[in-house]
Amino acid sequence: MSTHAPARPSYAAVLRVPHARRAFVSALTARLSYGTVSLAVLLSVTRATGSYAVSGAVLSLFGATTVFLSPLRASLIDSHGPRRALPPMATLYGGLLCVLAALTWHPGAPAPALAATAALTGACAPPLGPAMRALWSELVAEPGLLQRAYSLDGVAEELLYVTGPVLVGVLSGCAPPAAGILLSALLVVGGTGVFATSPALPGPRPATAPGRGTGALGGLSAPVAVATGVGLALSGVDLLVMAFAAQHSYGTALVSWAMGALSAGSAVGGLLNGVIRWRAPARTRLCRFAAALGVVIAGAGLAPGVWSLLAAMVCAGAFIAPALTTAYLLAAEVAGEGARTRAGAWVNTGVNAGSSGGAMVTGLLIGHMPLPLCFVLAGGAALIGAVVPSAVTGPRA
Repeated sequence: MSTHAPARPSYAAVLRVPHARRAFVSALTARLSYGTVSLAVLLSVTRATGSYAVSGAVLSLFGATTVFLSPLRASLIDSHGPRRALPPMATLYGGLLCVLAALTWHPGAPAPALAATAALTGACAPPLGPAMRALWSELVAEPGLLQRAYSLDGVAEELLYVTGPVLVGVLSGCAPPAAGILLSALLVVGGTGVFATSPALPGPRPATAPGRGTGALGGLSAPVAVATGVGLALSGVDLLVMAFAAQHSYGTALVSWAMGALSAGSAVGGLLNGVIRWRAPARTRLCRFAAALGVVIAGAGLAPGVWSLLAAMVCAGAFIAPALTTAYLLAAEVAGEGARTRAGAWVNTGVNAGSSGGAMVTGLLIGHMPLPLCFVLAGGAALIGAVVPSAVTGPRA
């Protein structure tokens, strides 16, 4: 399926693509589950066990199986089509979330049972973000409009991760924390059900020739490397800002303001990225966005005060959404038809794997190195992610 874009496509034009609005809204509803579930699991397990160590371990297992098995689940979608593959995944995932909610509804839950259930639940999580981005590539043929669709998708997804914890916080004020897990189950099952029945979704694919379709994933090194570098660079920013606040005798509220500035900059940058008609090829833009992000984060450690630090966070954020959006676009381009969901899942895995490892490394470095050097090392992760694939593969689109 495809559509023809006007000369100057707008974000409204993206939503006017036939059947796109229903698919997008239902996918966002289901993806909101990923914005609510982490905090809900953390609060529920902590209440049920009384142990932060257990809750951290359970959440880590849940996140690990969610992230690292995502390409495998995405390959099932590419092979069997989203109509067949997504509903069973969402149903099983939602059912296991209900089991986890039941286990944590009252105090005294056994830690091994919680850990096993959380790991199994994460292993079934449907890759809805990659599925929706693959669908955009099916619906939109004109490159300018497709870029705008990906930008809209990226900004909307970021807002979900801001909104989700707020919903859990409100719900936990009037119900046990496990109710947030049930909410996550309802969102993912209901949203995926509507998404899977959308007329926009393609049917089962015919078998592909060797070297094409589901096997054509050889060009993913650049988008995955950049995504991993971005994840590494961003994962420790909150810890770095916290150390900055302590060093300059500011309150810990600075962390919230800095994260808000980062998100605001990312939203604005993502929307502007979708508007601009870029002349440079996607691979070149990808490396430039990541390099700019790394330079700004590296320089943020030299900020003399709170306002200059917040300004640096806004500037850094302005390159986050463009970098990740371009990584997803390039992944879809090099993967080709029949492998786009899996390609997007690999980019997702890169971001999340980088985020998981970066926070731990940053925590170890703070206190053993000067804070400006810690900022430089964090920014260097994004720079390395940008430079290595560019040096190896060159700037071809």
